[in-house]
Order: sequence, then C-alpha cells, then structure tokens
Amino acid sequence: MNIGIFANLDKPAAAATLADLATSASDLGVKLVVCNAETARLTPGAKQVAPARFGKAIDWLLSLGGDGTVLKSVRLLNGASAPILGINLGNLGFLTNVPDTHAVEALRAIASGACETIAYPLIEARVLRGPHRKCLVRARALNDVVLGWGTSPRATMIELEINRHPVASFVCDGLIVATPIGSTGHALSAGGPILHRETQALVIEPICPHTLSNRPVVIPNDHRIVLRVADRRKKLLLSVDGHSQGWMGHGDVLEIRKAAQGVRFIHLPGASWFKLLTQKLHWRGSSAEPK
Repeated sequence: MNIGIFANLDKPAAAATLADLATSASDLGVKLVVCNAETARLTPGAKQVAPARFGKAIDWLLSLGGDGTVLKSVRLLNGASAPILGINLGNLGFLTNVPDTHAVEALRAIASGACETIAYPLIEARVLRGPHRKCLVRARALNDVVLGWGTSPRATMIELEINRHPVASFVCDGLIVATPIGSTGHALSAGGPILHRETQALVIEPICPHTLSNRPVVIPNDHRIVLRVADRRKKLLLSVDGHSQGWMGHGDVLEIRKAAQGVRFIHLPGASWFKLLTQKLHWRGSSAEPK
C-alpha cells in the first residue's frame, strides 16, 4: 500500500505530524510517498517521486494543511484515482476535518480498511476567444469558478447562458459558479445557499449585484453554463479554486460544465457533515431544556 503525503510545510505542526506518520507507517508496513525534497527530509523512510508521477504512484493521499492544501492536492493528482483525506494543521476546515492529533489514527484506519470513500464531481472551466473559439484556459475545480474583481473598481456586466438559453445580464462585481462542496466557501460569503455535499447541483451566485432581484440560482450539475464578458471598459480576473487563470476581456467566453472525471475523498468512521457545519459555522440550538 502506497500512501501519498502532501503537506503545507509552513504550518507549525507539519514537522511533528510528518515524523509521527513516518514512525507509524513503518510499524504498519505501509509505504509513504512524497513529491518534494523538504517533505522527504521530514518524513524518514518515505519514497520521493517527481510531481508529475505522484498521482500514479499512490493508492491513497493524506493532505496535511488547510482547505487550500486540499485544493492543491486535487490539482496535483491531475485525474489520478487516489482518494484524499484532509488532515488539518491549523483551524478546522470544511475539507480538513481530521485534526493533526488524529493523523496517526487516520493512517491506521486507512491501512486496516476501516474507512469508506465517496466520489464528488469536479467542474471544468474553459476560456474561449475569438471567432474560432480558441481555447486559452482549461482547468478543473472542486470548489468554485469565479469571474470578477477586474482592472478597476467599477461594476461590470456579465451575460449568463444555460444550455444555450440566455438567462440574464448581471451588473455586478463578479459571478461565482460553485459546487456543493464550494457552496460553503466564497459563494456562502456572497450570500449563497449551503448545499449538501452529495447534491447533484451547482450554485450560480452574483457578487454584489446592482439589482436586488438578482438572487442565487441552483441548477443541475449536468447543465452547460456560459458566461460572457459584456463590458468593454475593464478586464476580469478568472479564478479556479482560488488559483488565478489570467484575465478575460470583452467578448471572451467562459464555459463551465461537469468534468468527465471526479475526485474521491476518504471518510473515517463517525464523520458527520452536519457536525462539521455546526462546528465551523458556530450554529447553536435553544439553550432551554425541552418540557
């Protein structure tokens, strides 16, 4: 069994957690695999492979850091089938709900098969330009695709089309297309709904729309979404899972659809998405005892 390790080494708990995992892996008879020299140095006995070979060299992946580290892990896998478990080295995250103090316990669960995996879809974004629709960008997202910000503080105009049907022209600061997993991220901050992770849907969320009637829209995730930059005055920045993909200008088209391949996550016994929401969002029930 080859278990990959991808860690945010800037986290204070990273070195100690890697050392603990290395010791436990030796005891369990599993092989740890890393893709950079510094992580290899902190993980005695681990095998180092090139980043391009990492996804194909592992059966499972432990992502140590925060939610951003998990998103980087998805990109690093590049379509490989290894399931991911997020281990948190800081504040509790939506994608890293296993604390670093339980990292060894998680490794034992994986080694013994005491876990399950759940597949989640990704969305693919393509930027098309010109009369021949030349593809300039192709990227996949677990969380969201965001078009906005731009080269000036002015509001912009973005045209929305779904399955070749024109929907609206939004005067806004930007627009978010989020998966259910991403619905608790940027889209939630912009006023969008929370979708259960297993919902087969997408959220389309305008950022600071200039018309109060512009509300979030939830659609099936097999629909094709097209966004067009209708503003000649400014360029807009495209972000895919928080990773900049460059600028889009007037007439450029952003096409978003469900990706052909998804990603799998590891769920340990006792894991609860609702408990995670309660902890992360500080939900509280009534303090009164029922009568």
